[in-house]
Amino acid sequence: MKILVVDDDKETADYVAQGLTEAGHVVDKALTGKEGLFLAAGETYDMIVLDRMLPGLDGIGILRTIRTAGVGTPVLMLTTRGGVADRVSGLDAGADDYLVKPFAFAELMARVNALARRPPVSGEATVLRVADLEMDLIRRTVVRAGQRIELQPREFRLLEYLMRHADEVVTRTMLLEAVWDFHFDPQTNVVETHISRLRGKIDRGFGAELIQTVRGAGYVIRAPV
Repeated sequence: MKILVVDDDKETADYVAQGLTEAGHVVDKALTGKEGLFLAAGETYDMIVLDRMLPGLDGIGILRTIRTAGVGTPVLMLTTRGGVADRVSGLDAGADDYLVKPFAFAELMARVNALARRPPVSGEATVLRVADLEMDLIRRTVVRAGQRIELQPREFRLLEYLMRHADEVVTRTMLLEAVWDFHFDPQTNVVETHISRLRGKIDRGFGAELIQTVRGAGYVIRAPV
């Protein structure tokens, strides 16, 4: 999943982002309410982890604004306040769940997973398919022709991006930004290496190749003609 973490405490934001990244998710961070609102309203996320107490624009203000704008992304709100009235105000503003600081990361992960299992309000698919290849975004599984394929977290994220853009040519730069969060060219063959490994798992032994190289442009995943 692609997750936005909004928290002005850099240590907490880094801790949560690192744990979610290690679990195979793509994570963006915002350290201010203004930046958090800009990303939450302007980007597409599968989930938002939002601190209630933020300088300037607080979590409640962000929630009310994005809900008014029609953004239905599930929101897990973090707070140092554990009172009933505080939780109620957050839920009334549009939060889907509440977690009181300090918290164990295992509990945060469990709540993230629970929210991910809820039926999407927007109707966004939780299962991606290309030909006989199927990716379940909630169970984090990949199956081709009925055979389970084990992927490393980065490979899963790479395949997810390709499948979300099936039949579209994606460039090396697009993959570096979306999968590795590089907004510059590191001058390495990291993309080519991971595409090669992914092909070995997804295409080898299955007959038709789904992942194709578009010379001089990038890569595309598509069903065989």
